Amino acid sequence: MYHHALALNFHSLSPHYALSLSNFSTLSPNPLLPIFPRLTASVCLRCRSGPADVSPVHYAALASSNGSLGKTGGALVVADKPFDVATLGNLCVDIVLSVPELPPPSRQERKVLMDQLSLSPPDKKYWEAGGNCNMAIAAARLGLNCVAIGHVGDEIYGEFLLDVLHEEGIGTVALDGQTNAKDTNSFCETLICWVLVDPLQRHGFCSRADFKEEPAFGWITDLSDEVKTAIRQSKVLFCNGYDFDDFSPSFIMSTIDYATKGGTAIFFDPGPRGKSLSKGTPDERRALAHFLRMSDVLLLTSEEAEALTGIRNPVKAGQEILRNGKGTKWVIVKMGAKGSILVTKSSVSVAPAFKVEVVDTVGCGDSFVAAIALGYIRNMPLVNTLTIANAVGAATAMGCGAGRNVAKRHQVVDLMEASELNDDGNFFEKLVAENPESPKINVLSKGMRNEENNNKQQIETISMEKVVSELLPELEHGRCCVKASS
Repeated sequence: MYHHALALNFHSLSPHYALSLSNFSTLSPNPLLPIFPRLTASVCLRCRSGPADVSPVHYAALASSNGSLGKTGGALVVADKPFDVATLGNLCVDIVLSVPELPPPSRQERKVLMDQLSLSPPDKKYWEAGGNCNMAIAAARLGLNCVAIGHVGDEIYGEFLLDVLHEEGIGTVALDGQTNAKDTNSFCETLICWVLVDPLQRHGFCSRADFKEEPAFGWITDLSDEVKTAIRQSKVLFCNGYDFDDFSPSFIMSTIDYATKGGTAIFFDPGPRGKSLSKGTPDERRALAHFLRMSDVLLLTSEEAEALTGIRNPVKAGQEILRNGKGTKWVIVKMGAKGSILVTKSSVSVAPAFKVEVVDTVGCGDSFVAAIALGYIRNMPLVNTLTIANAVGAATAMGCGAGRNVAKRHQVVDLMEASELNDDGNFFEKLVAENPESPKINVLSKGMRNEENNNKQQIETISMEKVVSELLPELEHGRCCVKASS
C-alpha cells in the first residue's frame, strides 16, 4: 500500500476508523505523456512508438444487473472486456532507506528531514515501484491483463515507474488536467514516498503529500476519452483510500459513477487512510460513504469492519455491511495471521492463513486483493479464491518490500504444496457457532470440523488437498501464472 498520507505508520498497528452505516449516502455528484503499448491492449500513457488506438468498444449487456450467483454463492459473470484490472491513481516511487531512528513526531522536523532526503536522488538500488503498482504487478504475475491509470511526472522517477510497469507487462493511461499552480513542476512531479526502516525493522513513511492540505493532483478534474475507454474496457477498477491524496472527492465520485454505469466492478480497500477520511471534510466523508455503498467488493481488516458497524464478530459485521450496500456483492475481512473471510448474501467462506516467516508486510494487502480479483473474474469457488489470496499475500510477506518484490510463482506453488496452515480450529468453530443464521458456511481445513456443528448448520468442510489439487494445475501450467522473476 501507498502510505504517504501518514507521516509515520508502523505495520504492527492496525488503524481504526469510525463511520456509521447510517451515514451511507445515495447521492451522486454531478494527456500529459503518451504509454507503453501492451500486446493485447488498445489503450496506452507514454508512447514509445506510435499513437495508441483508443477507439470505443461496445460490449454485450450483462446477464442481469446483479450478476449471476451460481454454486459459489457470489461469483459473478463479468463482461468480456480486454482488460481484467485497472488501478486508479496512487502511482508512486518508494525509496527504501535504513535509518538509525524513525522520523520525529514534529511536523516541522519531519519536513526538514524530507527536504534533506530530497536534495539529490539516492542510488537507484533503493528505488521501488510503490502504491497501486504493487497491486498491478501482483495481478499481472497472476496472468491478469492490467492497466494502471494515473499521473507520473516527466522526470527520472516517472521514467523509472513506466519502465518497471512496462517490464511487468502492464499498460498505463495518463490522467492529466490543467493546473494554475505557481510552481507547475512540483505539482506535476511523480510522487515519492520515503520508506524509512529502523534497526527493529519498523517502517516510517513520509512524502510531500504529508505537508499539503489539497490533493497532490487536485487540478485533475475530468476523465479524458482515453481514461474513459480504459475504464469501460476493464472488468475491475481497483481503488484505495490513498486515492484521496491524489484526487479531489468530486473527481473520485464521478469516476466511480462512470465505472458503475459502464459495467466495471469496483474494488475498494480504504486501508489506513480510512481513519482520517471518516473524520475528514464533508466532501471526503461523502465520497467515502459512496465507495462503501457502490463498491462491488469491499476489503477490510477485522478492525475496520468492527469500526464501521460496531459489531465485533467479523461475519456479522460483513453481513451488516452487505445489507447497507447498494452494489456490494462481496465483503472480505482480512484477519492477519488467522486468515480471511468472504461474506456474500448467500454464504460465508473461511480460509486460514499460511504459516510463513514474515520478513516485510509492505504490499501484502495489495497482493492479496490481486488474487481476489483473479477469483472474482474467473468465477472460482470462493474458498479457492480466499486460499490463493492468502498464499499470494503470504508469499509477498516472505520478501523485503513491495513493487517488484511481490509474490513470485515458485513461492506461491511452494506454499500450496506444503499446505501449512495456521489452522486454529477452536477459533473458526467458535466463529461458525456464533452465526447460526448464516445460510451456508464453507470452511477450508486440513482436518474435519465438529460434526455436531455440521449437523446444526449448512457447513461444508473443504479439504486443503482438494483446493490445492484445483489451484496448482493453474499455477503450474501458467493459466494464472505468477511471474517467476528473481
